[in-house]
Amino acid sequence: MKINILAFGAHPDDVELGAGGTMLAHKALGYSTGIIDLTSGQMGTRGTAETRAQEAADAAALLGLDIRENLQMADGLFENNNQNQIEVVKMLRKYQPDVVLINAPDDRHPDHPRGAALLREAIFKAGLRMLPTEVDGQQQSPWRPRAAYHYIQFFPHKPDLIVDISQHIEQKMAAIHAYKTQFFDPNSKEPATLIAGQHFLDIIRNRALDFGHQIGKTYGEGFVAVRTPGVSDLMQVW
Repeated sequence: MKINILAFGAHPDDVELGAGGTMLAHKALGYSTGIIDLTSGQMGTRGTAETRAQEAADAAALLGLDIRENLQMADGLFENNNQNQIEVVKMLRKYQPDVVLINAPDDRHPDHPRGAALLREAIFKAGLRMLPTEVDGQQQSPWRPRAAYHYIQFFPHKPDLIVDISQHIEQKMAAIHAYKTQFFDPNSKEPATLIAGQHFLDIIRNRALDFGHQIGKTYGEGFVAVRTPGVSDLMQVW
């Protein structure tokens, strides 16, 4: 299956927080969408790998994803090495995305920039015809996406582009709330964490308000380009 927009996250919920509205907006436009999680979030303070797997499946349904896979890398410990890059290369060649969304280039959680660096190298290597890979016994063909963008996470970044998600903000928030163990619940007995604070999801919504304001819309999501985007018609940029 070809996926038009494929998002990668170091942990389940990364994509929902940083680019969930964008996934919904493009699904509404008729594009195929998918998420590849690098890890199960098994080192997280709250929840377990099993609960997070169910939460990721629930969020995938709310986002209307065509596919979601997990590469089962070591949460908090995975390395940007050849072995892990090849696993990502296999996913890129399997789904042949036109656009790839990846973790923030610099962020509070070290898995985020490390995952982003891993993806940038894998995206380049996926286009090398002399690098053989196979999935299910089938040799894969080279494939390199047309564009890749970092979504914005905990640290602020100046976006190179902003996607209008005004029609999709409530569904984005619903997909985030699918991670019941991870975010604020006054009845939870889980340990306190920064992202489980009462106002963390207010910050997510308010950031979307700020990005939307910058483009004359209500809500938006910002992205940092991996390489300079190009256009052939300036009249199509607003």
